[in-house]
Amino acid sequence: HSKHHATYVNNLNVTEEKYQEALAKGDVTTQVSLQPALKFNGGGHINHTIFWTNLSPNGGGEPQGELLEAIKRDFGSFQKMKEKMSAATVAVQGSGWGWLGFNKDSGRLRIAACANQDP
Repeated sequence: HSKHHATYVNNLNVTEEKYQEALAKGDVTTQVSLQPALKFNGGGHINHTIFWTNLSPNGGGEPQGELLEAIKRDFGSFQKMKEKMSAATVAVQGSGWGWLGFNKDSGRLRIAACANQDP
């Protein structure tokens, strides 16, 4: 955390300062040019924060309770969910992230992948 994640946080802070300066000056060109850095560093910070929050000192293992039941309902089994997660993340060229999330509209779990640090 003190190196890799901290770099995203530091770069995000610097970029946000530059953005605020450009905003105060009405410099739209600079505001637009800073968008990729905001997205990359902001996404890196968000993604790593979620990652650290979900680490377990004893490793993962199979979920239990409501989560396991939802996984079985939406994917058939925990093993099938892992296979689908693996397939989704392997398809990302270069670095990226795989996510298991909950879609409020459908009431179902879903897998999503994003490239690089896209949030």
